[in-house]
Amino acid sequence: MLYFTYKGVLFPTMSSSEKTLNYVEKEFQMLDDDIVTVTYPKSGTNWMLEILGLVQYDGDPSWVRSRIVWDRSPWIDTDTGLEKALTYSPPRRLSSHLQFQFFPKSFLNSKAKIIYVVRNPKDVLVSHYHFSKSFKGFQDPGSMEESLETFLKGDMPFGSWFDHVRGWMKLKDRPNFFYFTYEELLHNPQESVEKICQILGKTLNRQQIDSVLENASFQKMKDNKMSNFTQVPDEYFDHDKGRFMRKGKNRA
Repeated sequence: MLYFTYKGVLFPTMSSSEKTLNYVEKEFQMLDDDIVTVTYPKSGTNWMLEILGLVQYDGDPSWVRSRIVWDRSPWIDTDTGLEKALTYSPPRRLSSHLQFQFFPKSFLNSKAKIIYVVRNPKDVLVSHYHFSKSFKGFQDPGSMEESLETFLKGDMPFGSWFDHVRGWMKLKDRPNFFYFTYEELLHNPQESVEKICQILGKTLNRQQIDSVLENASFQKMKDNKMSNFTQVPDEYFDHDKGRFMRKGKNRA
């Protein structure tokens, strides 16, 4: 079985389990200096993680070129990611695709920061469609028409896009919740990086910001084996069928 159901929502069996999700929701302790990147799948997670890593190191690309992306910011909704997160010393950089209803309850009593990235659902659908053709943990989407029907029903890994966005955006007035659109990252990259610097409490000069912009570009990330997911084992991803990074733009 490719999926299991947790409280009415589908999750990939390959990477997660009911035990992990239950622990994350009820027992995982958010720390005040945690920064968690949250997205619906195929919404720009890895792009944001690349920017965060570059800003953290003042635009120096050495770190993002030497440490695999899922180790920099482990996904707490996966079995292996949760194990890693529990061993990391603060300040932790974490990632999640969870809807808010499944996110650690401890967040509400912490100062941990959420960086939420939302993308046009049309582009999410197309990107997910192509990704599912290669990722062995997701069901083959069939035709684009079938994929659209599944998307609109919300019968997707991690649930409905609409429920995901609706749930998280209820937090938009909290001082530790920050959101970006994929489109503003694409069309206003400098302004977005400057905003991220403020969130992280970093002051970068013009040259350092330019380095962040250059090294977080689609081509640089595509060439970075620590960010382009070419290191994903063949048992999880069919690299002959497709690439994790295809176009990196809207209207995928």
